[in-house]
Amino acid sequence: MELDTLPKFLVEHARKRGEQPAYREKDLGIWQTWSWAETENEIRNLACGLKTLGFERGDKLAIIGDNRPCLYWAMVASQCLGGTPVPLYQDSVAEEMKFVLANAEVRFAVVENQEQTDKVIEILKDCPKLEYLIYEDSRGMRKYSQEYLHSFG
Repeated sequence: MELDTLPKFLVEHARKRGEQPAYREKDLGIWQTWSWAETENEIRNLACGLKTLGFERGDKLAIIGDNRPCLYWAMVASQCLGGTPVPLYQDSVAEEMKFVLANAEVRFAVVENQEQTDKVIEILKDCPKLEYLIYEDSRGMRKYSQEYLHSFG
């Protein structure tokens, strides 16, 4: 296999380094670790979820949030499906997001939390291609019921 894409490198690392650490993140003061095999599984599951929602080759996936493993996994999952990741800074204001999301013709967005969700909802009417908003952290979103919203987990 020619290692010419990030997803191919991931599969190769999972095969060669299965249980070795791939990602680490501190959560509530405790380090969480994902092996290469676990990382491949997380990305595969996310890619399957995106595919189930209708993600197609050529689709654009915005990723908005802090540097967290799950958001990096979303980037690779989109590439596994032939899509293009479109990362944005979590501190971007809604107007900046609108410019990027509309001009890149983003169809899917993965966001970290309620703050990012609210910014995208604010500009949704100006982003005609954006159909799906997937959030990772559901805190503060208990009363959100929009059909285009989906939980990461």
